[in-house]
Amino acid sequence: MGLERVSDRLIIAFLGFACLFFISFISFPIAAVFLHLDLDMLMPQLRNPQVLSALTVSIVTSSFATLTSFIFGIPTAYLLATRRFHGRSIVDTVLDIPIVLPPAVAGVALLLAFAPRGIFGPTLKEFGIILPGSVLAVVLAQIFVASPFLIRSAKAAFEDVDRNLVNSAKILSPSRLRVFLTITLPLSSHGLLAGTIMTWARSMGEFGATLMFAGNLPGVTQTMPLAIYMLMAEDPMASNVLSAILIVVSFGVLALFKILGRKRYGARL
Repeated sequence: MGLERVSDRLIIAFLGFACLFFISFISFPIAAVFLHLDLDMLMPQLRNPQVLSALTVSIVTSSFATLTSFIFGIPTAYLLATRRFHGRSIVDTVLDIPIVLPPAVAGVALLLAFAPRGIFGPTLKEFGIILPGSVLAVVLAQIFVASPFLIRSAKAAFEDVDRNLVNSAKILSPSRLRVFLTITLPLSSHGLLAGTIMTWARSMGEFGATLMFAGNLPGVTQTMPLAIYMLMAEDPMASNVLSAILIVVSFGVLALFKILGRKRYGARL
């Protein structure tokens, strides 16, 4: 019994040490950003044209990317969650690829597909559309890397809906659209909202694919992560201010995600 108690205590001590290690490793660098933040310079930096421009580009492009992901992602997730068809697993896997794909590789892939000398580039050029170096390229890069988060969350939410309720509703109402709007959508709303929030946050933080595909043009394609990267050499304080803003946004998004998760799953999150 004595050896078992010592063994249990050692295991608990190791678990506590491992947890403390990761908490410290993650929290200390985040705290360092705020410890190096000069509050007297905060408002002047927030009025910095380059900072304001990067904020505006990030918010606008992330919002458009999230809206587009929602419009096309919800039907895709609903199809994958409610229908069985040949090639479904292949489609499911392809949609997950951007999650594991290195961002720089995603940027190269977008260039090879949509740049003037890419697969679709010449056709787009005939219509006067040149994507690299444009705001649209930023949005496309964000959609590419962030939309899978919405699709995953929405698919899981649709799969959690009680099929007996849906089937009973179909008996009472022959309209599939009405059943979806009155039964499926309300019951899966927390998952859809959580996926939308995570997609917007991922779009806000996108760096590699945006840099490779859209470039880093101040006032045009320069988002907050790109501005942080460039300002580290030119104006470290402005870079620190933008970093602090993104951290606050990230905490807010995570808090919303946790709140929605508790409403959906109870105390497990």
